[in-house]
Amino acid sequence: MKVVFVGVGAIGLPMARQIQQAGHQVLGVDVSEGSRQRAQAAGIEAVDDVRRASAADAVVVMVATSQQLHALVEQALPQVAGQRWIIMSTVGPEAVREAAAALHAAGAKVIDAPVTGGTARASTGELVIFAAGEAAELDFVEPVLNAMGTPARVGSQPGDGQGIKVINQHLCSVHIVAAAEALSLARALGLDPAAVLALVEKGAAGSWMLSDRGPRMLQSTEVEVSSAINIFVKDSGLVAAAAAACHAEVPLLQVAHSRYQAAADAGLGLRDDSQVIETWRQVDSD
Repeated sequence: MKVVFVGVGAIGLPMARQIQQAGHQVLGVDVSEGSRQRAQAAGIEAVDDVRRASAADAVVVMVATSQQLHALVEQALPQVAGQRWIIMSTVGPEAVREAAAALHAAGAKVIDAPVTGGTARASTGELVIFAAGEAAELDFVEPVLNAMGTPARVGSQPGDGQGIKVINQHLCSVHIVAAAEALSLARALGLDPAAVLALVEKGAAGSWMLSDRGPRMLQSTEVEVSSAINIFVKDSGLVAAAAAACHAEVPLLQVAHSRYQAAADAGLGLRDDSQVIETWRQVDSD
């Protein structure tokens, strides 16, 4: 299958490589010269404009924001007829519905398929994919989805996958902040946070986020970035917007969002999301 992959950044590039390694022909698209260079170094040809990639059976989209998705769709509309667009970005239900309406009107089919698992699982082809779309279209793109991870069919309409991802990001947002608060409490109690982490992470209080982010929280802010704080500023904001739209109360999410925003305001937006713990350290040092 001829696949155009839009957004070959930190998580997109390993996803694109998994598709290529499964035997598909992959062309990357990214506005960042650095991302294009890294894709080329990984053996994936990359261009700077989706309009240079018209011959595609499937277009995989892994951009960062709903605004980027809107701009991409506007650029590509004249050439999308007959294509399957697999939107894997976390942009919220409404943004995907709007994009799908425009793409459908231009003759394309749309699969709403956000992912979870981060760069680590993207690199091993073990992402969990929340895939929504017409059964025939899901069947058609299944070989591409299978290359990246395990697709779970969660609905038939664009927005159904994003709805599941909203729940996923609600929990991820809260769990990371809860882990940071707990390890900060351990330090305030005069305990060794590393020893506390080792004791509690395997018990009833454990979580995947505690075990994954906890060790990085105990390192410096220079820890390698797996997922940036700015991503959770965006994602927790999307959850808040989705909750407001359906009049759902999400007080814990609001607290978590305020912590990510505080970290970003403190200049940590491009740091690893584990470094949201710095918002407690800064208060302690005041």
